[in-house]
Amino acid sequence: MGLAQRLTNLNSGAVAAENSAAAGSLIGGTVKRRKNELAESSRRLKIKVHNRLFETIDVSKLETLEPSAMSGKVTAAITEILNEEGRLLTDTDRTRLVEEIKNELLGLGPLEPLLRDDDITDILVNGHGQVYVERFGKLHQAEAAFQDDQHLMLIIDRIVSRVGRRVDESSPMVDARLPDGSRINAIIPPLALDGPALSIRRFGRKRYDISGLVEKESITWEVVEFLLAVVRARLNVIVAGGTGSGKTTMLNCLSAFVPEDERIVTIEDSAELSLQQPHVVRLETRPSNLEGKGEITQRDLVRNCLRMRPDRIVVGEVRGAEVLDMLQAMSTGHDGSIATIHANSTRECLGRLEMMMLLSGVSIPQRAMRQQIASAINVIVHVSRLSDGSRKVMKVSEITGMEGEMIMMQDLYEFVRGEPRADAKVAGQLRSTGVRSHYATRLEAAGYKTDARLFKAAQR
Repeated sequence: MGLAQRLTNLNSGAVAAENSAAAGSLIGGTVKRRKNELAESSRRLKIKVHNRLFETIDVSKLETLEPSAMSGKVTAAITEILNEEGRLLTDTDRTRLVEEIKNELLGLGPLEPLLRDDDITDILVNGHGQVYVERFGKLHQAEAAFQDDQHLMLIIDRIVSRVGRRVDESSPMVDARLPDGSRINAIIPPLALDGPALSIRRFGRKRYDISGLVEKESITWEVVEFLLAVVRARLNVIVAGGTGSGKTTMLNCLSAFVPEDERIVTIEDSAELSLQQPHVVRLETRPSNLEGKGEITQRDLVRNCLRMRPDRIVVGEVRGAEVLDMLQAMSTGHDGSIATIHANSTRECLGRLEMMMLLSGVSIPQRAMRQQIASAINVIVHVSRLSDGSRKVMKVSEITGMEGEMIMMQDLYEFVRGEPRADAKVAGQLRSTGVRSHYATRLEAAGYKTDARLFKAAQR
């Protein structure tokens, strides 16, 4: 084949490819345009039905009905309006449209399907067009989206108004809570540059007990037995970890070891704990009102709970000046208390406690602060979320006292990483270090045989 013929063939092939690409682009553009037209038509119909609902139903009276009766009444009204509109809709489209309109009227709009998914632990809205969810420790972009920023603001206002809060330019940040206990944080312009942002930390219906954590390989039965003895021996425990590492879940599991004949007072910034004991008093902080008055802090609640004759105090998360009152309570008769703290290791936990004591506004020498920490806290459990999304107990350490200016600590259990796996899962095992517990006498009084455990560790 000559050069001229080859060039001709190449040119004709290029033209054919170009024509094919153009045809594909044209078809793709047509399909995309058709989808947009259908979406716009559906949106207009939804708005029309939504507006007619307010003419048909007295929304204020709906709130007096039971949830099932409320849902049934709204469904019937929507169906009747759709029939009057005379639009041809498939059963699937009709069901979807009814559900979306119900969510807009009674719930949180596009977020409702996400809130019903028990596998989702966080919902993160970055402006009206971008919604991310966390499943099994990994972030994924969701298909849900709001029509515009005004639509998102409507949902945010609906959330915060239910708890007597407001969000506007004069108060552009707000914390709230959904009826199921999920934590809400919203921030709007001018602080949020790309439109309103909404973060929801789920408080799902799925509750993990300690056996569930063992099944998920977050902890071993050997460590469970040790922590059971720690709680029964009334040692003070701190659960440390980063955001989303499973601190609250671990705290819930540890609290299940508390005997049922003890009085427990829980203190939380946003209620998340789910204790099963019969004698529990739950306290929650209160933000200031619209005039900036009436705030009740965790420190106020810790001080007050000391007058409530608690056997144990459980603090959902230590984050400020209340740490001083909590440590004093732990070392003056309220032993067996449990709390969580943000820290990336057991040693860093001590530094965080020291820093928060400074926030109390009380001038205390460094050595006195460290002595207070060493006398109040016995055991620190460090939990972490790993790169594969799994949550595990990384270390169990105990404080043994002071030596000079330093708080002395020894590790009892530590997560030892294994060889990298082909499926990117983190391999490893939570193992005993073989160190005898400083509190062996108290643990043995609670039924824990320390020597047998040490022997088992030595045989590995």
